[in-house]
Amino acid sequence: MSLRVILRILGLLLMLFSLTLVPPILISLLFNDGVWDAFAIAMAITVATGALLYLPNRYARKELRTRDGFLIAALFWTVLGTFGSLPLMLDGPYALSVTDAVFESFSGLTTTGATVITGIDFLPEAVRYYRQQLQWLGGMGIVVLAVAILPTLGVGGMALYRTEIPGPLKDSKLTPRITETAKALWYIYASLTLTCIIAYWAAGMDWFDAIGHGFSTVAIGGFSTYDASIGHFDSATIEMICVLFMVISAISYSLHFAAWREKRLSQYLRDPEARFLLLFLLGLSVISVLTLWLTATYSGSEGLRNGVFQAVSIATTAGFGVADFAAWPGALPFLLFVAAFVGGCSGSTGGGMKVIRIILILKQGMREVMRLIHPNAVIAVKVGKVSVPDGIAQAVWGFFSVYVMLFFLMLIGVMATGVDQVTAWSTVASTLNNLGPALGEAASHYGELPDLAKWILVLAMILGRLEIFTVLVLFTPAFWRR
Repeated sequence: MSLRVILRILGLLLMLFSLTLVPPILISLLFNDGVWDAFAIAMAITVATGALLYLPNRYARKELRTRDGFLIAALFWTVLGTFGSLPLMLDGPYALSVTDAVFESFSGLTTTGATVITGIDFLPEAVRYYRQQLQWLGGMGIVVLAVAILPTLGVGGMALYRTEIPGPLKDSKLTPRITETAKALWYIYASLTLTCIIAYWAAGMDWFDAIGHGFSTVAIGGFSTYDASIGHFDSATIEMICVLFMVISAISYSLHFAAWREKRLSQYLRDPEARFLLLFLLGLSVISVLTLWLTATYSGSEGLRNGVFQAVSIATTAGFGVADFAAWPGALPFLLFVAAFVGGCSGSTGGGMKVIRIILILKQGMREVMRLIHPNAVIAVKVGKVSVPDGIAQAVWGFFSVYVMLFFLMLIGVMATGVDQVTAWSTVASTLNNLGPALGEAASHYGELPDLAKWILVLAMILGRLEIFTVLVLFTPAFWRR
C-alpha cells in the first residue's frame, strides 16, 4: 500500500475539484444572487486541504497496484461528496444541515437525483446550477477525468480506471493507452452534453435551464432546476429530447466510440446489450401506456407522453418526472421500480445492476435448465457470438447475491429508524440503483426521513456508484495485509 502516493493523488484531485467551484461563483455574480461568498469559502477550504495532502508528498512516485486504485476511488468519492457539501452548508439563509448537505452532495455526484430540498424554484441561481454541475461531474466519473488530464500523476492509470468504469467487463480499453481511453470517453460525454443543451435551448428552454438539464440528462442524474422537474415545461418536444438523450446515455460509451470510429449506426443493433436495453425499454413503455389507457388514468396522447417518459426515465435510472407516477394505479409504480434494477448498459452513465449482468444471469439460468435435460453436455454461455469465461459468469452471480444481501440489510436498517415498509423499500432501491424518486413518504422529497436513515441511504448511493465490491473489498483483512 503506497500511502504517500495515495495522499498525493487525493490532494491533486481535491485541488482539481476546487476549480469546479469557479462556474457557480461566476453564475452568482452574473445573477447577483448574493451567495458567491459561500462558494468562494468552500473553494478556499478545498484548495487548502488538497495542498496540505499534496505538498508533503509531492515527490512520492510509485506504480499503483489494483488495490491502491480501489482505495483511491472509495476515498475520493467519500472525500469529494463531503467537500461538495460545503457550499450547501455555508449558503446563508438557504443553508442545509450537515446531514442534508452531505445527502444532497452525494446524491448529485453519484447521479442518484434524490433530494431533500423543497422550493428549488426559489433557490439562488448559483445553487440551482451547482446541483446540476455535481451530477455532470459524477456522470462519467471525475476519476476518469483525472486519468485523462493528469497523466503527470506518475502512477498507472489502469488501476484507477478499472475501479471507476461500471460493469463486469472493465479490462476492455478503447485505445492502447489508458489516458487516451479516458480522454475519448470524455470527448464523447462532452459532445453529447453540448448537443443536448443546444436541443433543449432550441425547444424553448432558456440558456440557464438548457445547460442545467443538459448536464443532468446526459449524466442520467435526474436533478432539475424546478420542483416539477421536466414537467415544469409542459412541452412534448422537450420530453422527446429528454427521452432520446436518456436512451443514448444509457448505452455503453464504448459502443458510441466504436460507432463513431467506424461511422456505422449498425453497431448499435449488432450489440446484444444495446439490443436488449432498447427492447426492454420498448416493452416497458408499451405496458405503461396500455395500463394508463385501460385504467383511464390518462387518455390519448397524454397517456402516451407520460407512459413513455416515465418508463424510460425510471428504467434508465435518470429519475426525471412529468407526472406523479407513485400515484399511478395497480402494480405499475412497483413494476417501474423493479425495472430500475436492470439500469443502463455497462460503461454508461446509468445506474442499476447493468444490462449485461441481467443478460448473463438469464443465460446462466437457461444453461442450468438445459443441463437438467442434457447432464453431460458442455454448454457455453454466449453473449452474441462471444463465449463468456466462467470467471466472469461466477463474478456476476457473486455480485448479484451480495447486491441482494446488502439491499435487505439496508432495508432493515432504514425500517429500524421508524420508516414505513413501502418508503424504506423504495428509498433503498432508489439509492442503491442511483435512481432518485421513491414511493410513500419520500414520493416528493427525502427531507422528512430521519437523519440516520439518510446516512444509510448515502452509503447505498456510494455502494451503487462504485458497484459494491470496490467498497466492500476495503473491509476485508486480506486487503490490508502486506
